[in-house]
Amino acid sequence: MAALLALLLCWIPAAAEADAAISAQVTPNTFGQALPSGFVGMSAEYQALQAYTGRDPAVVDPVLVRLLRALAPGQAPVLRVGGDSTDHTWLPVRHVKATPGVYYKLTKNWLATTRSLTNVLHAQLILGVNLAANRPAFAAAEARAFLSRIGRRHISAFEIGNEPDLYALFVYYHDRKGRHHHARPRNYDLGAFIKEFSRWRAALPTGPVAGPAFAGLDWMKGLSQFLNAEPHLALVTFHRYALRACETDPTKPDYPTIPALLSDASSSGLAQQVAPYVVQTHGHGIPFRLDELNSAACRGKRGVSDTFASALWALDALFNLASVGVDGVNIHTLPHAAYELFTVSHTGRGWHAFVHPEYYGLMAFAQMFPPGARLLSVNAPAGQVKVWATQGLDGHVRVAVINKDPNNGAQVQLQLPGAQTSAIARVLIAPTIGSSSGVVLGGQSFGPDTTTGQLSGSPQSTTVNSAGGNYTVSVPGGSAVLLTK
Repeated sequence: MAALLALLLCWIPAAAEADAAISAQVTPNTFGQALPSGFVGMSAEYQALQAYTGRDPAVVDPVLVRLLRALAPGQAPVLRVGGDSTDHTWLPVRHVKATPGVYYKLTKNWLATTRSLTNVLHAQLILGVNLAANRPAFAAAEARAFLSRIGRRHISAFEIGNEPDLYALFVYYHDRKGRHHHARPRNYDLGAFIKEFSRWRAALPTGPVAGPAFAGLDWMKGLSQFLNAEPHLALVTFHRYALRACETDPTKPDYPTIPALLSDASSSGLAQQVAPYVVQTHGHGIPFRLDELNSAACRGKRGVSDTFASALWALDALFNLASVGVDGVNIHTLPHAAYELFTVSHTGRGWHAFVHPEYYGLMAFAQMFPPGARLLSVNAPAGQVKVWATQGLDGHVRVAVINKDPNNGAQVQLQLPGAQTSAIARVLIAPTIGSSSGVVLGGQSFGPDTTTGQLSGSPQSTTVNSAGGNYTVSVPGGSAVLLTK
């Protein structure tokens, strides 16, 4: 790998003859909003969180802490706890039995470890509360426990329910006779949900509330109706996946393959789907967050979600989402899922983690688009090479050149604004687009087993000099070059 990396780094300033020639002009014109703090965060299920934190509130997994900090360097990370488990979780209420469908019990230990993680990260939490069980008292009990045991100052919002637009479609639980039951009847619709949401919100202790946490676009068409009914909403949340791992028809556009994940439909197309709802939400003075996002629904697809293709997808998709005004994302992770960001374990020698490829793409985005930075307009030809540029509060121009063509390199001539000083280039690369390990970012890697949660190895970069304001880099097939001037 070291020899391969050295060779690739040598390619950055001067292109191979076979590389396609591309010219891109980065203008000094900014657009869109400044990137909010805590843009990139993690989303985890209730029953899975302690698999990452451990169960000792006095010693929260330090590897996890460092990995999460690297996605929001110098910021307060925004963590979302929820997902499917939102509607299967409860905090026991005195003299009340759990209803069918509720299988996970919040404990004092869970609350204590979550509080410890939140304190050490100075994080903000989006916490799902149970709607599907049809008991407002359950949600209220959860919220009171979160406020008293974790602390109001760390709670960004209570998210009421999880994907209620699917309540009438998917089985909520099976009874003892094997019969399946849905969370709501077949005629459950947007109007019924809005009425329920208001009831639940009124039952909760005073605090910020988030929603509607829909999964699909159909009910989002009624977003204005929902916002008009909830004028004091703190945060609009929506869930998106580029593809569906449970799709079995390979002719469908959301069938999970590497080419489908690298297609424009999975990045710019995903952003354009949510763009109208971002505008509506901002029109009400409310932030919009995709607090559940990843490559493929249904726990991801092996050979797609766990490959280096997911890193390039994540890097491009997050730039696209930021460009349409999304205020933040939470990447959903789950132990043993194909889209898991990192696999953690604990031995007698402490905590360990294997960092999956997608995480590197998220980390690269965090480095190339710091909080407060704004996007710069880029004039570049359409194709599989994507060019994104930002102007930071520190005055630096940062450019990410993403080559999503796994078979062909590209020579990219960048015309950059500002003084004609030299730039520093780093490469994000793996052995192949389908590799599930061996990812390198700027000469560094977490390796097969990190006990620190920090990149190791000597940083490697290349100086790229200006030639009349032009900077030429060669981007190998299936890789990205990160340029800072």
